[in-house]
Amino acid sequence: MADLPPLLPPAADADARRAAVYLVMSQIPPGKVVSYGELAAMAGLGRAARWVGRLMSQLPDGTSLPWHRVIAAGGRLSLPAGSPAGHEQRMRLRAEGLTIINDRVDMRRHGWHSTEHSG
Repeated sequence: MADLPPLLPPAADADARRAAVYLVMSQIPPGKVVSYGELAAMAGLGRAARWVGRLMSQLPDGTSLPWHRVIAAGGRLSLPAGSPAGHEQRMRLRAEGLTIINDRVDMRRHGWHSTEHSG
């Protein structure tokens, strides 16, 4: 991930940080996943994985952002399998061709890195 953007300035407000996360998230291609921490780093937020997780829990219903492609470290699906959001995430990922085994996705095969996008 050599082409990470510089960290946002410490004074960057929540709107700027949110916009940076949404921009990177919108670029994750179908069939690929990224961890909360990787998304934070790609958005220039350093190690703000928990903040990204909180932000994602507040996405509006019906969002067009590919939230389902953001997972926990090591390829783990963090949304409970029995929850509506967890069921939807698994359904969407399988529809994109990902295999889920023991609530994990193979990050070597399906992980997305910033060097793979055009932007």
